[in-house]
Amino acid sequence: MRRRGLIVGTAAAVALLAGAALFAPVLAPASPAEQVLREGLQGPTRAHPFGQDRLGRDVLSRVLFGGRVSLAVAVVAVGISLTVGVLIGAAAGACGGWVDEAAMRAVDILQAFPGILLAIALAAILGPSLTNVILALSAIGWVGYARLARGQILVVREAEFVAAATALGAGPGRLLFCHLLPNVLGPIIVEATFGLAGAVVAEASLSFLGLGAQPPTPSWGAMLNEGRQYLLVAPHLTLFPGLCVSATVLAFNFLGDGLRDLLDPRRQ
Repeated sequence: MRRRGLIVGTAAAVALLAGAALFAPVLAPASPAEQVLREGLQGPTRAHPFGQDRLGRDVLSRVLFGGRVSLAVAVVAVGISLTVGVLIGAAAGACGGWVDEAAMRAVDILQAFPGILLAIALAAILGPSLTNVILALSAIGWVGYARLARGQILVVREAEFVAAATALGAGPGRLLFCHLLPNVLGPIIVEATFGLAGAVVAEASLSFLGLGAQPPTPSWGAMLNEGRQYLLVAPHLTLFPGLCVSATVLAFNFLGDGLRDLLDPRRQ
């Protein structure tokens, strides 16, 4: 009961964050690009609950629209990584032989490099843009899903129902997509939840370094970078984007923990 309450609570928090980002044009009190220079660096007021930045732009509006950017990048990057990784890992586990060997050696090579450093290098080579951030995160993100999918497939393919399906004439494609993959989705979904938290942090890091969202597009990482030089006179510029990044990452991590406990029979 306690576990289900954790899942429901964190799922509600994730839904709230996603809804705030999705309906940002409705919820935002002003345009994120609207400048009022004479009110630059003003603290929170009734008209601007999160204050204003150095150009007089409403920080609440920019936080809401920045959430759209951060969450969209995370969802797309994780979606691409999951699809590519699961297909490669499942094929390696189901086929074995040289296919398994080639896929796992590629995974070993990529895992030898620190993920965030490789993403920074790729984003720097490709150029600063959100599209290139997604490509950089996807290029390194698939390896974890590939290794997980392969390991799960190796376990499930020894089950009796797989032998029965093979005896009844099921081909390799039918075995993979109708019998093997549906039975390994639980751990993959949990991994994807944690992956979303990591992708939010990675996108914020790349945008903080100037490799992600470019002005005037708001992004939590870019807002942190813009506000760090005003920490003493306008701490609200970093406080609210930082809280949003922290809350989003914690929500996804707690949701992943809850799903892992729920879907893992050994934890029941």
